Amino acid sequence: MTELPIATVTKRKDLSHELMLLWLLPETPFTFKPGQYCTIRLENFERAYSIVSGPHEPALELFVELVPDGPVTTKLWNLREGDRVSIHPRANGIFLMDKKYTNHFMVSTVTAVAPFVSIIRSYFHSSEKRRHFYILQGASYQGEFGYREELENLATANPDFITYIPTISRPQEETNAGWVGVTGRVNNIVEEYLDKFGLSSESTMLYACGHPGMIEDVKVRASLRGFTVTEERFWKQ
Repeated sequence: MTELPIATVTKRKDLSHELMLLWLLPETPFTFKPGQYCTIRLENFERAYSIVSGPHEPALELFVELVPDGPVTTKLWNLREGDRVSIHPRANGIFLMDKKYTNHFMVSTVTAVAPFVSIIRSYFHSSEKRRHFYILQGASYQGEFGYREELENLATANPDFITYIPTISRPQEETNAGWVGVTGRVNNIVEEYLDKFGLSSESTMLYACGHPGMIEDVKVRASLRGFTVTEERFWKQ
């Protein structure tokens, strides 16, 4: 195999036994566009991970879900600060913000919020202030929202530019005790919030990222209303 550049683990944060945030610092310059992904190699296996950080940040931030039999994530779970991984020198992906639209309606499940966080961080790092981002994020449990605090704080401070709606699909379970937010699968609330915010297909781009079943349902619901949908599917790996 071709020898690849190296990235060093600079930080790790475990959210649960199967979700973690990981920061990698490439030893050579690594450029990317918000919404793209990097490809990591561990031993003889390679997997792609959407980048959470913005291009202006020095480290690559990843939001990773453990797949018990996954050849890469099981090895990622053993990494600690100072460990090194191989990384492809170029980012890939075309799941980017479409600048033709003023409104950006983003639907995700759990770790699939990653490219949306990258896009939003980059937007707020720039001087532009004429778009509005609506982020709907679904999860089974309230502890799975890795960027809830960041997105809620941004929405509170910048209500004209960002709206964040997390929803849980299993409100009756003990783990979700105390939850007072929206409930239901994220794909089932898409139409409700398109109507609530008065969004039109002419000014709004719809993005769906995450579980393939969720994406297919969102595409059907949105296309019946004339919305253009772009997608990024997250597969268990």
